[in-house]
Amino acid sequence: MSIARIYRPAKNAMQSGQARTRSWVLEFEPRAAKRPDRLMGWVSSEDMQSDQVQLRFPTREEAAAFAERHGIPYRVQMPTERAVRPKSYADNFRPDRVIGNWTH
Repeated sequence: MSIARIYRPAKNAMQSGQARTRSWVLEFEPRAAKRPDRLMGWVSSEDMQSDQVQLRFPTREEAAAFAERHGIPYRVQMPTERAVRPKSYADNFRPDRVIGNWTH
């Protein structure tokens, strides 16, 4: 049996919103490395559990309780909180602003 990983997914780099980052995800770690298919060249694996099973839970405790209830060994990966620095558009025009690469 493979080990499950419980984590909170990171923010999508292509969007500014925080959607789908509040829940916790339980997914199985792959048993074997993926390799290219000999005929088509597509990368795949024979492990359906790690490729297609991904469960979402509102809290870390619920995800851990589910794993324990079903006898699944797991490890919890704690999220790193990002530092949000408040910014203002007016700061671009401050007289004491350090001049860097100005584009216009």
